[in-house]
Amino acid sequence: MDDGTASGSDFTPAERARGRALRRAQVPWVLAARLAGLALTLALGLTPAGAGLVTAVGGWFGGSWAAEVLAGAAALVLLGQALRLPFSAGARSVRARYGLVTQGWAGWALDALRGLGLTLALVLPLALALFALTGWSPRHWWLPAAGGAALLTAALSFLHPLLIEPVFNRFTPMPESELRSALLALADRDGVRVRDVLVADASRRTTALNAYVSGFGATRRIVAYDTLLSTAAPREVELVVAHELGHVKHRDVPLGTALGAAGAAVAVALLGLLAGWRPLLDAAGAADAADPRALPLLAALAALLGALSGPAQCAVSRRIEARADRHALELTGDVEQFVAMQRRLAVANVADVDPPRVLELLFATHPSATRRIAAARAWRSETRDSVV
Repeated sequence: MDDGTASGSDFTPAERARGRALRRAQVPWVLAARLAGLALTLALGLTPAGAGLVTAVGGWFGGSWAAEVLAGAAALVLLGQALRLPFSAGARSVRARYGLVTQGWAGWALDALRGLGLTLALVLPLALALFALTGWSPRHWWLPAAGGAALLTAALSFLHPLLIEPVFNRFTPMPESELRSALLALADRDGVRVRDVLVADASRRTTALNAYVSGFGATRRIVAYDTLLSTAAPREVELVVAHELGHVKHRDVPLGTALGAAGAAVAVALLGLLAGWRPLLDAAGAADAADPRALPLLAALAALLGALSGPAQCAVSRRIEARADRHALELTGDVEQFVAMQRRLAVANVADVDPPRVLELLFATHPSATRRIAAARAWRSETRDSVV
């Protein structure tokens, strides 16, 4: 009987145990990195240590206002990255033991440097603009800053596939084939305009499987990992893409961008409120929000707000992913291949198919594999009942 539940035979005991073992080995590294980074940020932002750091590094470059802002921001980024690097290396080592890493340490280090360069390229101008606004008005700076944060969030969402993705992966057009035609036909049947189908060279870093749809309007393209194309059956690839088309159909990217922009604006407004509180400024050793020595305080408050909002963001993400799953089923009507696709993704990515509920609630951006399979079978039952 189809009761809308995931069957125990969907995954073997060995597959379940392997995913659970990877999660248990990897999560301590990931959590430690987050906690260590947050602890460092709070220690620098809520004590005079951060103010001393800004003054010291700013002095190395002349001690001007701009030198303190730029050197202080760079120092905070570099310290945070340096602290998290050993934890990232530990998590990478764990994933390598489970066969998920194909990249050497040199390539990994180069990617870390690329990420650092992108972070600095974004953070340094933002820090300078932020303190230009606080200098303009130490009390009301957050009003234009909130609008700027919203606009920047929207701009980065649009520019990410054009400027950021090519830094880490190479993309080549998928050759003419039955699969390419099927994917374009799938998008056409769904009423989604797609410019091209690209293949990402993910195999030089990982064995994990994935596909996604990125870009807006004329820049929209279907992107499939070469690992997915070399491993999954064509119909399974179609199911993955159907899920991704669901995000486009339901306008998840524009909606997510709008929510992100609104969240960024609210976060900046809260920063403006908190950064004007005298006890916090005194604890941080800063005169006011216009003082470059307040930079670590602002960074600490932003990190704390981000950490507190994380579970809510994950909950929204899981709902969006579940809706995209349902869209894939409605578009294809193929429950069995959907289940096969979920099984292949979970096994290839060594996922914990049924993680502890607390971890799922706090950190998971997608429902677990067993929940997704159960939801697919429940959809089939609902569809049959509605027909009858």
